[in-house]
Amino acid sequence: MDATLSEMAIETNLKQFLLVLSISLSVATLPRIFSWFRQIPYTLLLVIVGLGLAFVDVRLVDLSPALILSIFLPPLLFEAAWNLKWSELKQELLPIGLYAVFGVTIAIAGIALGLNQLAGVPLATALPIGASLSATDPVSVIALFRELGVGSRLSVLMEGESLFNDGMAVVAFSFLVALPMGTADLSLQSAAIEFGRVVGIGIAVASLIGFGISYLTQRFDLPLVEQSLTLVSAYGTYLIVEDLGGSGVIGVVTMGLILGNFGSRIGMNPRTRIIVSEFWEFLAFFVNSIVFLLIGDQIRFNILGQNLTIVAITLIAMIVTRAIALYSLSALSNRFTESTIPLKEQTVLWWGGLRGSVSIALALSVPVSLPDREKIIATVFGVVLFTLLVQGLTIKPLLERLNLLGNQPLQQQFSEAIARLSALKRVLQHLGQSGNRPAIEPEFYRYQESLIKGELVRLEEEIETLQDEHPDLRAFAAEQFRSELLVIEADTYAEFVRAGRLNRELSPFLQKDISSEEK
Repeated sequence: MDATLSEMAIETNLKQFLLVLSISLSVATLPRIFSWFRQIPYTLLLVIVGLGLAFVDVRLVDLSPALILSIFLPPLLFEAAWNLKWSELKQELLPIGLYAVFGVTIAIAGIALGLNQLAGVPLATALPIGASLSATDPVSVIALFRELGVGSRLSVLMEGESLFNDGMAVVAFSFLVALPMGTADLSLQSAAIEFGRVVGIGIAVASLIGFGISYLTQRFDLPLVEQSLTLVSAYGTYLIVEDLGGSGVIGVVTMGLILGNFGSRIGMNPRTRIIVSEFWEFLAFFVNSIVFLLIGDQIRFNILGQNLTIVAITLIAMIVTRAIALYSLSALSNRFTESTIPLKEQTVLWWGGLRGSVSIALALSVPVSLPDREKIIATVFGVVLFTLLVQGLTIKPLLERLNLLGNQPLQQQFSEAIARLSALKRVLQHLGQSGNRPAIEPEFYRYQESLIKGELVRLEEEIETLQDEHPDLRAFAAEQFRSELLVIEADTYAEFVRAGRLNRELSPFLQKDISSEEK
């Protein structure tokens, strides 16, 4: 009987999973069929479809905190950290650290104080709401940045803040939820010790596993095995760190940074790195497709309507508090760093701080014994929904108004022309080396040669015209070429390490050259 029930449960869960996946992939095709939908980021489109399903009371799957934190969150964190370049991140460590530590603290205090003073919500309820909403989740904004060609610095700042404040928010939430239950000490000293302990365990365990895997992969070249190791390391690190009482979120972020910036260089050849990066890009797309659809589908409109006043007060408190925290901390960072953050970029960081899956997971993990649990969940869902739909859909007009949009389409056109020029030059070279093959008429050779040379002339004229009309493209081309040279240099050092001719990977000379030029 138990075996039969277990099989039925597995079959039911599989059907639900396939249904969710089918709807998500169907939504992904909408922008290709209807051009109007291309104006809406894919993740936000999923939320809207989920809301439509919730409106007609179609519930796909019940979201649980364990499902989000243990299944969905590790791959999303790892993929973001894997793609985050340490060379760029370390230049922004001060502002990111300020946003992640003090920004989270200010957000929790501001939201809790606003709810307590303006809505009369007890602090035991207001503090968990503040902690849940202190974690940013700008997935759709980052995707929009990449599509529009917004400067990479904004993406690094926003993604770096999100990665580290997720860990801070989870730690703070666990502490604040334990307070009313009498299982935590309110003193500043004990809170600081507890914070250091959970963060320290996460960093230590992830470093041990990450550097171990990095040196292990030096000994073999098996792309599928190395890809599988990254997957196991992401989930394994999260589970091990959580079991040891640390922050699994911090552990996964640390692991992603180590493998993405160190392990992939000394233990993976360029082809393997591409395979692994594409695998994580697919996995992140896959998970986000499910998460954002389910966020919209979980909305309970009747409960949300009963708590609209508290949701509105929370929203105002959150937006005002983030403005205070971000502008003040940015001003502090600008005083101590050479690379300042302009006011326009600060405004985008403020408005682009959306809330998402982490906030939902934390709200759902509130113990049943805690008073006003349903109110906490309804408030967090309402605020998350507002940030995704209102802030998420207005970030592009804000970028246009602040004149921060990049020239991505132009750069793409220029890159395509360069790529086609290089490819046709190789074809022409091959044509000249092929000689006269049997059954191939000489006239055919001459025709192909004439055709290719004509196209090469046209492409060279197009490239020259683009450079004359848009002088910035020359700097773009130089930067792209310099990045290629840097990759070749780093790959050469990695080959020497794998061959045992070096005991460590050297710091790229070209990277130092770039840094000295910037200074």
